Amino acid sequence: MMRFAFWCLPVLLLGCTKGKKPGMQEVEKHESEINAWHAKRMDDLVAPGGWVNLVGLFWLEPGTHSFGSGEDNDIVFPKGTVPDRAGLFLVHNGQVIITAAKGVEILVDGKPVTTALIFHPDSVRNPVLALDSVRWNVIQRGNKLGIRLRDLNSPALKDFKGVERYPVDIAWRLQARFEKYDAQKTIPITNIIGQTLEQHSPGAVVFGWNGHQFRLDALEEPDGFLIVFADETAGQQTYGGGRFIIIAKPDAAGKTIIDFNKAYNPPCVFSAFATCPLPPKQNRLPFEIKAGELDYHGGGRHQAVSAQH
Repeated sequence: MMRFAFWCLPVLLLGCTKGKKPGMQEVEKHESEINAWHAKRMDDLVAPGGWVNLVGLFWLEPGTHSFGSGEDNDIVFPKGTVPDRAGLFLVHNGQVIITAAKGVEILVDGKPVTTALIFHPDSVRNPVLALDSVRWNVIQRGNKLGIRLRDLNSPALKDFKGVERYPVDIAWRLQARFEKYDAQKTIPITNIIGQTLEQHSPGAVVFGWNGHQFRLDALEEPDGFLIVFADETAGQQTYGGGRFIIIAKPDAAGKTIIDFNKAYNPPCVFSAFATCPLPPKQNRLPFEIKAGELDYHGGGRHQAVSAQH
């Protein structure tokens, strides 16, 4: 593995600090920050809106679809989670309407409904539906609509023991600069279900490592930039489909920080019922980044992969 060189030229290596090693206090503060970030991440994974409790993903075609736990439904929820016949989904003109079966109380954003519009292509937010321990909502991937199902009593929640990670190392907290792209710039992003979609890229994050300069194309996030990347640990110690990292938006001088100690697994690591983006070829780094989360081998992603295709 290429090792961090503190003697490198600052012009080439944005991650260098002109030979000055961080002091003990700075190292301890950084480790404390990363540990707190990691603890919150583990809590988020098992929260009601987290990724560990995913138990189903059902793609919808135009028309009417019965759903419930009975095998004779068009969409079969896991046994015991809902009544045998829970209701109907109607997909028409890009909209999705739900109708509850007689005697079945389905909540839409906490309120019981008989019939409700649960997806409209112009909606800013899609409601969450609830029935007993399960929760679901409509997702859109390109021209595909699907039902994403969660179970708050999923056995995967009880089995989850956290995600292992590399030791925290401040050497992977690198100075970087942001190179802004034209406002119309897009990059092709392929997801795990085989779709390739053009997504807006606001710019690239440029950083130095071991005497060389590297760049990673970023995607827009409400509170920063998302980078989907892979390195030489992918498929070995880390997930073969790459990892994610969120970085803060740059300051007025275009400077920011990329801290690979905060590199984390995509949702597909925890469940087969997620639709993760894969790293574009320009975001595949030719060296090992031994920082951040390691691969996770719990859950049911391998057993259920065929359900996505």
